[in-house]
Amino acid sequence: MERATEPDVAYRQIMTFNDDARLDTSKVRRAGGGKGIAVGGGVGVVAILLIGQLLGVDLSGLLGGGTAPQSTASGEPLDRCTTGASANEDVECRVVGAATSLDDFWTDTYPSVGDNRYASTSVTLFSGQVQTACGRASSAVGPFYCPADQMIYLDTDFYDALRGSLGAQGGSLAQMYVIAHEWGHHISNLTGTMSAIDREGTGPKSDGVRLELQADCFAGAWVAGASQTRDEAGTAFLKAPTQAEIADALDTASAIGDDRIQERAGQVNPETWTHGSSEQRQKWFTTGFERGATACDTFAADAL
Repeated sequence: MERATEPDVAYRQIMTFNDDARLDTSKVRRAGGGKGIAVGGGVGVVAILLIGQLLGVDLSGLLGGGTAPQSTASGEPLDRCTTGASANEDVECRVVGAATSLDDFWTDTYPSVGDNRYASTSVTLFSGQVQTACGRASSAVGPFYCPADQMIYLDTDFYDALRGSLGAQGGSLAQMYVIAHEWGHHISNLTGTMSAIDREGTGPKSDGVRLELQADCFAGAWVAGASQTRDEAGTAFLKAPTQAEIADALDTASAIGDDRIQERAGQVNPETWTHGSSEQRQKWFTTGFERGATACDTFAADAL
């Protein structure tokens, strides 16, 4: 069953896609029936514990065992999402539009940050639960990237959480920032950074935080270059972001900072941070936006 298009409510920003831009629907699939599309090993502990803390639920049961599948994502194609106009009106089509632009951006940009060849990723939309090469996950996990199958997973209801329990404005560019952040993890995986670091440690200068801030920086680089990404006919996918849209994306980066999340729980403990503070996340998004992807080596930075 298809989700309805979004109502015209206050959080929506100025339309960002050019109406006649042609989108690549192969970049996004919806998992059939809200069930899985793969069988696999343990979901990333960091993502589960962070979102579990935020939502006040125990997600430890999602950490299961198994063997990684050989198959790739399959599911229901989003055939209605072929134009920029559809991305302006429909939240799932907006994911398609973001993925199309991100793939074009990183096809051109990746050689500046990686020694090997760029390989694309894709987004699986789901509701309820999904099976991945990293294990079974529920919608409560929030958006995540699975390095074992090199895919991004998202329940678009997370955008409601942004505007609800997280207190963000959650406009259109903020929604796409979430996808761009996860795509940034894919880039870190391709370059070998993700497999080379210590992902078990926590704290404001830990490798895990540096990895998340690098994804924020890569997201900022895409936002700056998104209006230069084009379809096969040469039509730009996106209009240049407005100051209001950039502020909205920064607002989201702040809302999902570890310190903001811990404030809701009543106690801020920097030594347990896994994603970075609001200030750190905004800083590195801005670094990518202003200086580009080559400035996103958070592992070489003394001051985060």
